[in-house]
Amino acid sequence: MTLRREVLRFVVCAAVVIAVVAAYRHVRAINPTTVALTLLVAVLIVSAGWGLRYAVFLAVFATLALNYYFLPPVGTFRIADTQNWVALLAFLATAVVASQLSERARSEAQHATQRRREIERLYAFSQRLLTTENVPELLNSIPRYVVESFGVTAAALFVVGREDVYRSSPGTRDLSGEQLRAIAARGEPTMDREHELFFTPLRLGVRSVGAIGLSGGLLSRETLEALGTLIAIAIERTAALEKLGKAEASREGEKLRSAILDSVTHEFRTPLTAIKASATSLLSDSNLDPAQRHELITVINEETDRLNHLVGEAAEMAQLDANQVELQREPHDIREAIDRAIEEARQSIANHTIEIDAAADLPLVSIDLERIKDVLRQLLENAGKYSPAGSTIQITAAPDGRFLTVSVADRGPGIDDFEQSLIFDKFYRGKNERYRVQGTGMGLAIAKAVVEAHSGTIRVTSQVGHGSVFSFTLPINSPH
Repeated sequence: MTLRREVLRFVVCAAVVIAVVAAYRHVRAINPTTVALTLLVAVLIVSAGWGLRYAVFLAVFATLALNYYFLPPVGTFRIADTQNWVALLAFLATAVVASQLSERARSEAQHATQRRREIERLYAFSQRLLTTENVPELLNSIPRYVVESFGVTAAALFVVGREDVYRSSPGTRDLSGEQLRAIAARGEPTMDREHELFFTPLRLGVRSVGAIGLSGGLLSRETLEALGTLIAIAIERTAALEKLGKAEASREGEKLRSAILDSVTHEFRTPLTAIKASATSLLSDSNLDPAQRHELITVINEETDRLNHLVGEAAEMAQLDANQVELQREPHDIREAIDRAIEEARQSIANHTIEIDAAADLPLVSIDLERIKDVLRQLLENAGKYSPAGSTIQITAAPDGRFLTVSVADRGPGIDDFEQSLIFDKFYRGKNERYRVQGTGMGLAIAKAVVEAHSGTIRVTSQVGHGSVFSFTLPINSPH
């Protein structure tokens, strides 16, 4: 507080006494007790608002004024009656004691308010720490969080095992790394209130994991230690979550590799087994009649085609991942792709009713006809595999702004919300269907890559027990 403000407050205190005396001097037969109580109220108000020293000054000045103007003999500082001595001393003592009590209450109220604000800041700070689950990001964010939450000028963080000192801004050189390392090693907080520098270790129990330094602002020792503990817990928690995430990712990776190996091995082994069995029968039994020979040769031919398809899928997936596929895009009616896809998927959808809802005057789309046909064939084959025999598969095509939306709806078991986010991932197959229905899990991933290469999107809408709708969009060919 400036000297000018202090002097002004003393002047105001004197003015209050003068005003009370002047007011009561115009009242005839005024009781000195009334004047004393009025002045006592003024002392309490000043003590509550400005502090003890102003209240004591006011009390002494009021005692002198009360004696001079209201206690006989009036107009002198001499006191004739012993009772007036007692009354005057009692007034002075009451004023000083009341001022002390008021000052104490005011100080405790201010302290309680400050502690409440610090607790609120600690709570808000802890909530911000919980939003980050990456250790490097957390360490870089903590100094900035501290500055924003506690109103300090700057903050710097040191963590044992890391060479860097993380700072709220590049200019915080008064918080040196050597000091932070020393505090972390010593494990005791340091408070330099004169220069507004505060250092505290980051402790987990008796173990110190680092230190944080703050400059500017005023924090209590308790808040400083709580801040260090919160930061230590947040760092430990985030590191544990990171380790847990890596371990979980490793386990899931192993499970995925096993599932992929199992799926691919099964898909390749089945046609190879059929081919081997048919070839062995042809070689070992020369007495087979023509019909039997034809059946075995047909099996070899079909399973060879299946093997060729599996290898082709793997090669196409690799090409799409490497962006090595060049699309042969030309304006086409989407019905061309739909009709060709139905023809190629006829074996998978033979036991289903196909409904097509596509207007005859649909706008042309700029597509690689062969690849979009493969996308539709994949969706139709999936619908045929997963839908009960005799159910309807509906194909819809309709314009939607600058895009044409094509949908394939089935009456299958549906896909839950969690799996809908994974269904277009490579090698992923539904958890309830992966062993019931053959497949490698590459079909939808290829379809997604092809559609996105056409600047479109693909998605699925599904309800468990009521079927699924796979939809993709294609940009409409602009007329020249």
